[in-house]
Amino acid sequence: MIGVLTWTPPAGGIRQKSVTVEMRSLFHMRVAWAAVAKGPRTPEAVVRRRVLTAARRLRKAGTGRLVVPEAFTYGEQLEKGGVTPVATVPLRRALAADLARAGMAARGLSGSARVAVAGDQLSGELVRTVTELALGHRYVWVDVPYGAEALANQLRREYGVSLLTVPSRAQLEEADVLILFAPRTDLRRKNPVVLPLYDETAALPPLLLPPALEDQMPAGCSRPQLLAAMVEGGILRPGQITVGSPAGG
Repeated sequence: MIGVLTWTPPAGGIRQKSVTVEMRSLFHMRVAWAAVAKGPRTPEAVVRRRVLTAARRLRKAGTGRLVVPEAFTYGEQLEKGGVTPVATVPLRRALAADLARAGMAARGLSGSARVAVAGDQLSGELVRTVTELALGHRYVWVDVPYGAEALANQLRREYGVSLLTVPSRAQLEEADVLILFAPRTDLRRKNPVVLPLYDETAALPPLLLPPALEDQMPAGCSRPQLLAAMVEGGILRPGQITVGSPAGG
């Protein structure tokens, strides 16, 4: 079961519980919801103690992963309590092609942009990303340990598009867009658009929902984590998420 942790502002002199945990329905998904009292004057030691208490109570309620507030800095307390934040890597991979197109649009890159996709295996997410991009871009390079040639042959037969397989390091570094499904310490990563899909800390552009869903989104939560949990729970399809323009783009 997924959990959610949010901050509760001070009650203004009214006595309140420092930590509450209750079961709620979020988009028809049952979640354990922890509310932790935290204000601008709450001592850090007190906040850490409350987060640890919330984590332990969430774990006792059957939660192993949870959506945390934005800019959350209490991961150590969660770990001590036996819970971890919801991973956004699956969501990033599911939206990889859309993230790439948003990055290209922000930098004025056209369909002739050179797109390189690299990974440590030919996963389903990588295949979908390469296929989507190859249908709209002339130059798509794929770099994986094995299976790239078979994928290239399949796309050529089914869609009449071509891939460049076994690109050189220089070609990967010269690509306009570099999509990384796994770390590559051998690359400088100076490309105009770089998407490290494995990196939970990498900034994401705005992820938008249809108005009917947007109106129901709870405030104060990490949006990427919440969307990842909704996709994992079958409440939301990746196709319902629109990738907006990156900040500063």
